[in-house]
Amino acid sequence: MIRTEGVADVTEETFEEEVLVSALPVLVQFTADWCGPCRQLGPVLGEIARQEADRIRVVQLDVDRNPGVTVRFGVMATPTLMVFRAGEPVKSMVGARPKRKLLQELEDVLAAA
Repeated sequence: MIRTEGVADVTEETFEEEVLVSALPVLVQFTADWCGPCRQLGPVLGEIARQEADRIRVVQLDVDRNPGVTVRFGVMATPTLMVFRAGEPVKSMVGARPKRKLLQELEDVLAAA
């Protein structure tokens, strides 16, 4: 599993409590050890996790180790970034992107937090 400082790992067993019932919106990176763009995105997500900790929680889920959640939410590629609010997915993005671009795409979620 790719380890990113500031980004918690979730599993099929912890997904509900860590993501679906979170008081804050949660940005989930669906990732895999073999995914180069996922590794590139890791430091960006770590920075966002620290910078926006009061408005959004950032976690990662390994698609190979957690196929049930991956299938449940229709994840077909890595990295997929999905934002959950009140237990529901509200935004989905596929592919790595720079921090500034990702923050722009998350602007509506962060503004509502």
